[in-house]
Amino acid sequence: MTSTNTPAPPIDGAALLDEVEAFHRRFNVFPTEAAYVAVTLWDAHAHLIDAFDGTARLAFLSPEPGSGKSRALEIVETLTPRAATTVNASANALFRLVEADGGTPTLLFDEIDTVFGPKAGGNEEVRGFLNSGYRRGAKSLRCVGDGSKQDAEWFSSFCAVAMAGLGSLPDTILTRSVIIRMRKKAPNEKAEPYRRRVHEKQGHALRDRLADWATTIHDEIAQAWPEMPEGVSDRPADVWEPLLAVADAAGGHWPERARAACVALIKAATQGDEASLGVRLLTDLRDRVFCGADRMPTAAILEVLLGLDDAPWADLSEDGQTLKPLTARGLSKLLSQYVRPDNTPIKPRGIRVGSGTPKGYYAEDLSDAWNRYCPPLPEKSATSATAATTQVSEGESVAEDPPESRHMFAETDTRQLRIAG
Repeated sequence: MTSTNTPAPPIDGAALLDEVEAFHRRFNVFPTEAAYVAVTLWDAHAHLIDAFDGTARLAFLSPEPGSGKSRALEIVETLTPRAATTVNASANALFRLVEADGGTPTLLFDEIDTVFGPKAGGNEEVRGFLNSGYRRGAKSLRCVGDGSKQDAEWFSSFCAVAMAGLGSLPDTILTRSVIIRMRKKAPNEKAEPYRRRVHEKQGHALRDRLADWATTIHDEIAQAWPEMPEGVSDRPADVWEPLLAVADAAGGHWPERARAACVALIKAATQGDEASLGVRLLTDLRDRVFCGADRMPTAAILEVLLGLDDAPWADLSEDGQTLKPLTARGLSKLLSQYVRPDNTPIKPRGIRVGSGTPKGYYAEDLSDAWNRYCPPLPEKSATSATAATTQVSEGESVAEDPPESRHMFAETDTRQLRIAG
């Protein structure tokens, strides 16, 4: 009697991702639909980590405790391969975990604010691990041995990483992450209580099915170059490439939902995260200090900046604790990171005001940095700045003072401020 082997029916990837999403919805209240899509795709991408050149970090962040971050990480733990949860770990331990036998782990970092918070110190080695592990082939050199018998060895750091914590994260990690801004549940938002001894098995069953599906699409994923939504490029494209590849392999409604989620979460991250201090300074100078003027004395610039109620300039942190206002020296230090159109550092120069020549800054020196780093200037603002320019005398012009700065020349005859070249 001849036996026949009936091939197993193909796995419906779209339906499987629907089930994974539904599992999250039972226990997690995410802030947006895009968040459910992104987290589901991230769970699946962890099973295909060796097919990608890069991996997206997943960051559950919130301003207050009790927002569901740790629970989100718990559910991710049940759905991802070789999940390893830690609250605090040394860089050396993390490197060894990735190098251990058994396959690449999925690293889940709870209470990440204890690692990178204001009272935690730099933790540069852990930051280096998380930054370098974003790309395949990333390795770090470590000494291994006892006492004086030390040998240098290379350790890999490439693995999928999900994090949960209060506040924010270093910019170098945020830009490599899909960011989910968690919040407390509203009275009308309900989630099923999670009981590990009951529900973990259900999550693991889905995990194993994701692993089986990953095996069938591995080669397809390894060759995939997913099309990015319009406007998504550079680092955001690197972050979302593996998630979009998973969505395309699943088919159904997932490719469309994935790209909508990509655009929504990138936009939310851009609006929600504070820009670096340097970019914030450049933007405030352009939009709230200069406002069309060609040059400004340092003293006047500082007076306006320190008077902005919604800006950090009056209480900068120098050592994580001490708060001090921005000074002329601090202003110069921040701006010297950027260059003028001739590729030399931006530095204060003499400005003629009446009979004096105080130090200050020229808009022409800042123009290249404004164009490269600041958000686009709304057309209305640009028009207003042009319209606000008034003639002072033949060959001279000065922009009308912005609301924040109309008081700053109270003791200076603004007509003596030579603006023309």
